[in-house]
Amino acid sequence: MNTQHIGQLGEKAARAYLKKQGYRILAKNYKKVMGKIIGEIDIVAQKGGLISFVEVKTRSREDYGLPCEFVTKSKQQKIIRTAYAYIEDEGLDADYSFDIIEVLCDGRHATDIRHLPHAFMP
Repeated sequence: MNTQHIGQLGEKAARAYLKKQGYRILAKNYKKVMGKIIGEIDIVAQKGGLISFVEVKTRSREDYGLPCEFVTKSKQQKIIRTAYAYIEDEGLDADYSFDIIEVLCDGRHATDIRHLPHAFMP
């Protein structure tokens, strides 16, 4: 099973999870391009007055650490910059959070989903 397929499976499972929790999906795979891509956000979702910028990390095993441990400081900074661009582009005035959703899968199905709200701060 290739990593791109596992990633797509994880993002699909994360969107379904968020919808089940009452979130509305505003965007998926949002990219901000300014000459080059400055960043990408896997999912932008809203629940009530809170906008969540969600990074999805999918793994088939935890042998090398938890999926959230692979969201490096550098990756966090790219997500934050991209989120600010999204807020500006959409003219939003709302509270927001930076979340991580960890998805474990067996290659065909998500076997475990963990939502880490407010996982990192700007």
